[in-house]
Amino acid sequence: MPKNNDNNYIRVIKSRVNNLKNLSVDIPRKKLVVISGLSGSGKSSLAFDTLYADGQRRYVESLSSYARQFLGRMDKPDVDDIQGISPAIAIEQKVKTRSPRSTVGTSTEVYEYLKLLFSRIGTTYSPISGKVVKRNNTLDIIEHVERLEEGTKLMVLSPVIIPEGRALKQQLEILMQQGFTRILLNNETLRIEDYLSDKAKEKKSDKIYLIIDRLVSNNDDDDQKSRIADSAETAFYEGSGMCLIMNMSDNSIEKFSNKFERDGIEFEEPSINMFTFNNPYGACKKCEGFGSVIGIDEDLVIPNKSLSIYDDAVACWKGEKMSEWKYALMDVADKFDFPVHRPYFQLTEDQKEVLWNGNEHFEGINQFFQYVEEQTYKIQYRVMLSRYRGKTACPECKGTRLRKDANYVKIANKSISDIVKMQLNELYLFFKNIKLDDHKTKIAKRLLVEINNRLEFLNDVGLWYLTLNRLSNTLSGGESQRINLATSLGSSLVGSMYILDEPSIGLHSRDTDRLLKVLKRLRDLGNTVIVVEHDEKVIKAADNIIDIGPDAGEHGGELVYQGSYEDLKNNDISYTALYLTGRKQIDYSPNKRKFRNYLEVKAAMENNLKSIDVKIPLNMLTVISGVSGSGKSTLVRDIVYPALKRHFGGYSDRLGKFSSLDGDIDSLGSVEYVDQNPIGRSSRSNPATYLKAFDEIRQLYANQSLAKQRRYKPGYFSFNIAGGRCDNCDGEGEVKVEMQFMADIHLKCDVCNGKRYKQEVLDIKYNGKNISDILEMTINNAIDFFSEGKDLSSTEKKIVEKIKPLQEVGLGYLRLGQSSNTLSGGEAQRVKLAYFLSKGSINTPTLFIFDEPSTGLHIHDIKKLLISMNALIEIGHSIMVIEHNNEIIKSADWIIDLGPEGGDKGGEIVFEGTPEEIVNCKKSYTGKYLND
Repeated sequence: MPKNNDNNYIRVIKSRVNNLKNLSVDIPRKKLVVISGLSGSGKSSLAFDTLYADGQRRYVESLSSYARQFLGRMDKPDVDDIQGISPAIAIEQKVKTRSPRSTVGTSTEVYEYLKLLFSRIGTTYSPISGKVVKRNNTLDIIEHVERLEEGTKLMVLSPVIIPEGRALKQQLEILMQQGFTRILLNNETLRIEDYLSDKAKEKKSDKIYLIIDRLVSNNDDDDQKSRIADSAETAFYEGSGMCLIMNMSDNSIEKFSNKFERDGIEFEEPSINMFTFNNPYGACKKCEGFGSVIGIDEDLVIPNKSLSIYDDAVACWKGEKMSEWKYALMDVADKFDFPVHRPYFQLTEDQKEVLWNGNEHFEGINQFFQYVEEQTYKIQYRVMLSRYRGKTACPECKGTRLRKDANYVKIANKSISDIVKMQLNELYLFFKNIKLDDHKTKIAKRLLVEINNRLEFLNDVGLWYLTLNRLSNTLSGGESQRINLATSLGSSLVGSMYILDEPSIGLHSRDTDRLLKVLKRLRDLGNTVIVVEHDEKVIKAADNIIDIGPDAGEHGGELVYQGSYEDLKNNDISYTALYLTGRKQIDYSPNKRKFRNYLEVKAAMENNLKSIDVKIPLNMLTVISGVSGSGKSTLVRDIVYPALKRHFGGYSDRLGKFSSLDGDIDSLGSVEYVDQNPIGRSSRSNPATYLKAFDEIRQLYANQSLAKQRRYKPGYFSFNIAGGRCDNCDGEGEVKVEMQFMADIHLKCDVCNGKRYKQEVLDIKYNGKNISDILEMTINNAIDFFSEGKDLSSTEKKIVEKIKPLQEVGLGYLRLGQSSNTLSGGEAQRVKLAYFLSKGSINTPTLFIFDEPSTGLHIHDIKKLLISMNALIEIGHSIMVIEHNNEIIKSADWIIDLGPEGGDKGGEIVFEGTPEEIVNCKKSYTGKYLND
């Protein structure tokens, strides 16, 4: 029982949430607290399902009566009492599918401040002359006159505007009636009545101006300013916004306009909506603010960029008829020095432009597709067009998403599109050193403080290599979490309880120190920072460590240790202590597999990759390592995976730039990318359905005697289709309540009490358990349950066979029916690994690509993961892993280390070889931290 009674602690008294066993703990306030323990030991149950859930419930209680009407239905965590709890903010490690419009800039709010900054102090430049576009006023005209020599004779003029349906002479008569007496005709002053009495015909070339005033400049005359101001206002009115000052000594004319125009173009004045791609006013009309359109995909038209035009690089210019276009180019190539024998990737941008858009000598690829579109009444042309269509950068906004004239507005010679394309570290320096005049500095002062603060936090959490226009749905779980962390820091809250789920995921060991500074800054502001973490550095830096265990699932949920890191080292029960002190460790086999078959990527140059050639060994465990932003994901996710996917006839998103993919591709039969996205297509998906074990479970229940009497088919036991499922919640087990001011609340269905099924289905039992009880079982319990007895049926054997791999990859603590949206990114990834293991010895040799599989894993569980990976390799598959975890890197057969830094200072191969060799590579940060 906790013994601290003062206000310096958050007291949890007897929590029974999930697998917690009456856990009581005192959590010190305003400290950095790390909760450690095996995967599934109960860390998240304490942090998120107990502390955060109760914090959220209390927050809603403090709000309006609209919110409070749901409180009676909101479940209170199964805990006796929680005392001293602060307002809770949870930053979870999940890859959530965001809007395709969401970017790093919008999700961190930096872009909101940028829009304000550009609308308030942005200067518009004419795209024709490059000169500043501004709206003139009378003060500008007064200052112009004062700059002239004393005694200069001047005329204030305005153009004669003739309304529609009226002749010039009619307009002049009206002006004369208004009191105006003179006009300037071809630089000659005439009285209006003389011009009207003259019978000569007006010519189109005549330049006619209305003379508003004539004066001699005299800065000592106090009345001159008011006279000029009155005349200028009259000129603006009569000239529809145009006023001219003529210097009569040299007949030069200076034009002023109170319209926002220059070079004959009328511009829109900067406003917030002009820079908003989520608003129809600011979004590019062609792509509607998405930055991409469905068009002709360069990667599909030219799949192998190492080929020349002569060698059929243009895939659509093949065959007897279509090759005419190729030969048409080759016949005239000498006239404009086009290199038909040079590989496509070596062509200059100008040469590519000619190839795609043509010139006076030949028609390019785009004209070819226009011709194809004209022929689409024929089916073969429709098929051909569909073969080369894909997402391409919008031709109108060039991927900037904004209307064209938004980029005419600049601050310090940078448009908003230039700014969102800069790396965050460069952007931080740009705004830190920006030079503005005094007036603009006063206006921008507060905005620049907010922008600089947020950029500093983003750099501090190790995301300096990102850009503001990077799409949120392309970020890893760890990157998403660190963006949320930086956004929270930007809000500068005090006295809150921050709960973070493995913020070190996706960070190289080198960058963890910077993350720790951020966490400590959050603590020093007066917040309680609770971190669920496995990383050794973060555990060592904690003010207080809470270790939950000793094992996972039903064998966990107890407080194994609480205190400082120094005292933890002496604990003999905690797996965390045993591994950190080296008393328990992963066995690294000194006998590495030999390098035989391989894939070779040539001239990879996507994003920051510097045209590198990489050999990727097959039939072994290959790790792609390097600091955050060094180019690992670009190489693997944007080049290797989509190139292989297309080679095997599948569809993939955009393919990165590279020359060719060679080597022993034919020794592979398929490629699988095992990422951290949620399993299945909806929240109904769970481990049992994903591994197809639920099909067998439903069959088992349909075989029970009572089910046969009632004629229940297996489909009646499905919660995805109408029949046996609860009609109130449609088999979800919970009802979603949409809230207007906060995240939607999920409440347990009060008809089926969260069991998903009608009572008549729950009456069917197998060994005393109904189907809802089975879904609530952990994987470990289910394996024991279905393995009981001597004479197992084939259905029981199949169930055990299908879910056993989940236990092998360390997910024995998951519930069979656990919703996919409650799984972390790392858990989702390991469920997918289990799926491939459950398929057994797949006949097709496959390259499995894993993106940070150590996510959410304790060192003890990494041991199980490595065993599963090696099992795949032993039956003939290959594994490639993007990873920062030192334990997995040490276990690799081959390491490809990218760097040396991130962003534009990365993208090179620092090292290729074994873990034993990389520790001697002084250039490699990975080698340095492996050695430590």
